[in-house]
Amino acid sequence: MTRAFADLFGVEPDGTWSAPGRVNLVGEYTDYNEGFVLPTALPLAARATAARRTDGVIKVASAQGERAEPVEARIADLRPGAAGGWSSYVLGVAWALADAGHTVAGADLYIDSDVPIGAGLSSSAALECATALALAELSEIDLDRTALARLAQRAENEFVGVPCGVLDQMASLLCVPGHALLLDTRSLEMRQVPFDLESAGLALLVVDTRVGHDLGNSGYTDRRRACERAASVLGVAALRDVGPDDLREALGRLADPELVRRVRHVVTEDARVLDAARLLDEGRVADIGPILNAAHASIRDDFESSCAELDAAVEAAIGAGALGARMIGGGFGGSAIALVGADATASIALAVEARFTAAGWRAPLCFVAAPVCR
Repeated sequence: MTRAFADLFGVEPDGTWSAPGRVNLVGEYTDYNEGFVLPTALPLAARATAARRTDGVIKVASAQGERAEPVEARIADLRPGAAGGWSSYVLGVAWALADAGHTVAGADLYIDSDVPIGAGLSSSAALECATALALAELSEIDLDRTALARLAQRAENEFVGVPCGVLDQMASLLCVPGHALLLDTRSLEMRQVPFDLESAGLALLVVDTRVGHDLGNSGYTDRRRACERAASVLGVAALRDVGPDDLREALGRLADPELVRRVRHVVTEDARVLDAARLLDEGRVADIGPILNAAHASIRDDFESSCAELDAAVEAAIGAGALGARMIGGGFGGSAIALVGADATASIALAVEARFTAAGWRAPLCFVAAPVCR
């Protein structure tokens, strides 16, 4: 990265900043409903090698394929919707920092990442967060990681135009090794929950179906709007305010069957997050398997954001001995996770691959994740 940066920009970089992708153990679609999530970081990251400029200009290039030619913009001229493609995630962070009143001196950035794009592993958040760390340090902007995560989310919401919650950015900047992050997305209160797979003789298998998804152009937005409509009908600020004990009564007040399904998923998913965190606190890692299974069934049937490949990956993994499995991310493609015995990762991956081959689909990409943070 250092050599490539120097060759491209003609100066030596000041450093390299990185931020990881994530998997969310449980808590899907709860973040934009002000609920609870339980992510852990991946051993895959986006990296931003950068040098400070003093002219208010940002230049950004990518190591991925043909994207090496730098994109250049004056930070003062950046506006939401003014940039497209991969560079909008980087430029959007510069815009968000400047729009919040911070002086961004400018920077040259060279981006690389091994987080698969469109796999539901938060490749965009990793890119935003690596950029935020680089620009903040280069411009001597004193913000804690929670504040940086909120600005990175704003970049994706307003500059890029993807209505995501804050889960991905908080996970990328605040997860720590050997733990999952129990996060209340309303208050941003958080707690590190032990997630010691090795001691439990377990592993987390990630299955990238290689069915790409685009949250800006998928049913993701429709489902978020449905949740907002349901909250309005129920007279609450967000579906977070509907507790498990209130669910039956709340569902009875909804005339639209679609809203019934969406609300049922969100309320039960919040409860699953808290149940999973309790089990992990007690060291009962294997016991979260049924929670993963229940989460996938709810996503598939009530939130209706799975797809044939994700369902097949989950079914094949469970059939081959996984303790639990579910799809993760925004849905309609992307990845699934399976909680498996550490000595069974290869056999379960082979079972999933065989299921895809039998269906005539492209082979999935399977790898073992560890709860780490770069």
